[in-house]
Amino acid sequence: MQLVNLPEEFKLALPVMGQIEQAGFEAYFVGGSVRDILLGHKIHDVDIATSAFPAEIKAIFPRTIDIGIEHGTVLVLHQDEQYEVTTFRTESTYQDFRRPDHVEFVRSLTEDLKRRDFTINAFALKDDGEVIDLFDGLIDLKEHVLRAVGNPHERFHEDALRMMRGLRFVSQLGFSFEIETFDAISENHTLLEKISVERIYVEFSKLLLGKFRNQAIRFLVETECYLYCPGLRYYGEALLRFADLKPIMFTTVAQAWTVLFEQMGIGQKLIRPFLKEWKASNDLIQEVQALSWGLRVRQEHLLRPWEIYQLGLENSLAVEALMPFYNLAPARDEVAKIYAALPIKHLRELEINGNDLLQKFTLKPGKWLKDILSQLEYQVVTGSLKNDAKALLDAAQEILRAGEQN
Repeated sequence: MQLVNLPEEFKLALPVMGQIEQAGFEAYFVGGSVRDILLGHKIHDVDIATSAFPAEIKAIFPRTIDIGIEHGTVLVLHQDEQYEVTTFRTESTYQDFRRPDHVEFVRSLTEDLKRRDFTINAFALKDDGEVIDLFDGLIDLKEHVLRAVGNPHERFHEDALRMMRGLRFVSQLGFSFEIETFDAISENHTLLEKISVERIYVEFSKLLLGKFRNQAIRFLVETECYLYCPGLRYYGEALLRFADLKPIMFTTVAQAWTVLFEQMGIGQKLIRPFLKEWKASNDLIQEVQALSWGLRVRQEHLLRPWEIYQLGLENSLAVEALMPFYNLAPARDEVAKIYAALPIKHLRELEINGNDLLQKFTLKPGKWLKDILSQLEYQVVTGSLKNDAKALLDAAQEILRAGEQN
């Protein structure tokens, strides 16, 4: 197969390919970028594979960075772009089902492509547009099939994460597994026990954001790979309910987790410990906690000013985007108008602060400061009190008097 027009991203990299070839070595575009151009998808990273060894690449180019030289990868800096250039290689046994015991650099493209995971990722593309397809990946691409290169059991024993990658490709591409590949995943799913949580998290997050997420989730359950995803072991039925929801794409991982937790019946107090098992960031955890609270409130009634204020505009709109899952119409415009009309958007915009209260009242610092500021904040946001320093101080005095009487 010959590609007539290479995408701009490939054209920019042609001088790098040319320099490698002028030095007497082979060079090809490889990996997901070749697959994506064949599918007509947007290209992200442009990777180059070569018969040149790392030291030879470093001798060709004046600006390089060793980013994975032990695995044959050198980052080549060319003009304003940078490209990962990796030497053809074969890999030994994988005793830990994650990393090869050692890597051997070779001069053969065929030997290099034989170690790829799926046929649709085993293409090589020459600088003249010729597609090298040694494993009938073009047929699988046309038929929307995910097939392991060679023996699927060997591929998954080499790197068990490939099973999760396959499920992620189902979600992103809408492909189905070839039967032997599917059976191999089902038989070898226990190998995921050897894979770090961080690596599984990356693939699962991408899976959640795919257009064909529902089918991928079903396969996740059918192959029993979900048993080795932190915390999901006892939620097979909930995952299938999640897979039965409308096939609407999530914009963020936080939205996906929010809906999944709702299906699983995971409450506010359990969100943090659950996501900590996944080694999720604190920022994501806080976002999911906010969205989960907002989703519960929104299913009861339209978001009100105080709720929108607490969530913030971005999270409020993110909650509205989830409404079609629950057969409710999103109220994005209404939320945006309410937010725009809020007298303050943050506590720091209140016309007085803790120091003003300490100067006004002869009391020692303590919990009372936070309590009063919270009450004033609520009254201002809900419109029962004007954001004016005198009015706020007078209201604070009334709060203190009421507290003394109680």
